[in-house]
Amino acid sequence: MNRPRVKICCISSIKEAQMAISYGASALGLVGKMPSGPGPISDELIYQISQSVPPPIATFLLTSETKAQEIIKHQQAVKTNTIQIVDALSEGTYSEIKAAIPSVKLVQVIHVIDESSVDEAIEISQHVDALLLDSGNPNLKVKELGGTGRVHNWQLSRKIRESIDIPLFLAGGLKAENVKAAIEEVEPFGLDLCSGVRTNGELDPKKLEVFFSNVY
Repeated sequence: MNRPRVKICCISSIKEAQMAISYGASALGLVGKMPSGPGPISDELIYQISQSVPPPIATFLLTSETKAQEIIKHQQAVKTNTIQIVDALSEGTYSEIKAAIPSVKLVQVIHVIDESSVDEAIEISQHVDALLLDSGNPNLKVKELGGTGRVHNWQLSRKIRESIDIPLFLAGGLKAENVKAAIEEVEPFGLDLCSGVRTNGELDPKKLEVFFSNVY
């Protein structure tokens, strides 16, 4: 079994970015404006952090924009090397985004709710560079688009992983206590977490150390 990459999300400062990388993160999540959930920061700060990160670390812009042209504009303002689209596209296409910013990787979030999430994932996997499985619910009146801290049905995640040909990141309630079980159950390309390595909202060096020791 390959060791999964780790993406630390909700990065709020250059200091947090450096800390996450020092413990072994190969990707950082930078949260733009959201209807709910933890960690949103200004586009100016996302730009500053993304420009401070050394290659080959991936910088993910979490955008709640759903129109292709607005997603393109958001990335161009912050200059991350990856876009994490946390909601379904409502206007335009993935190919439109790729044509405008061909060097930027596209990661689509699939909120794993039921069997229909498997079909959605398989279809979308043909158009993006990776999928990220999370535990939100975009169908609520105030959309949950990530950062819930909840674990979803990993059997569905495993089914998705076995049905697609692109990398898959697993998110949703991951922490040191359950990460080994998550890796065994799903065998994801990457892991994504926010609250599982934080104390009172701050990135916690001890939790980072224990989490990474349980991954590797």
